[in-house]
Amino acid sequence: MRSLGIDPGTARLGWGLVDEVQGTLHLVAYGTLTTPKEMAPAQRLLKLYQELTALVQTYQPGAGAVEELFFARNVTTALAVGQARGVVLLTLAQAAIPIFEYKPLQVKQAVAGYGGADKRQMQEMVRLTLNLKTIPKPDDAADAIAIALCHLYSAPMLQRIAEQQ
Repeated sequence: MRSLGIDPGTARLGWGLVDEVQGTLHLVAYGTLTTPKEMAPAQRLLKLYQELTALVQTYQPGAGAVEELFFARNVTTALAVGQARGVVLLTLAQAAIPIFEYKPLQVKQAVAGYGGADKRQMQEMVRLTLNLKTIPKPDDAADAIAIALCHLYSAPMLQRIAEQQ
């Protein structure tokens, strides 16, 4: 299965594609979609939509894993990220890609085995898990790869649950 992990954001949207083949994980590609802050908000969202649509058409993931929102303070940032999440969900739904949403705590537990793992620990676990020489950069892309890994770890259990319903 090919999982597309997405760390939503309006200025930078991180993405990472990981394949699972017979129990072995392989990093396919990763990066960020960026929009300039001087661009009008609607144009920024349109740019994210167009670029994410092209990415989905190119790599054809079997699942989309998206981080859920978690903000304690900045309402303005939360609204912008929420808008970017809407674009992500729309793009995946239009492509008929199953969508799975994970809280940051779930991603940390799945990838690092500890819900209190910090960013550096998470990045190192991504590097080790995928047998990479260096930690993927920028941070948004590394976070997206972790989200894709979280889904690949969770997918077998989710499949068993779905079969029993």
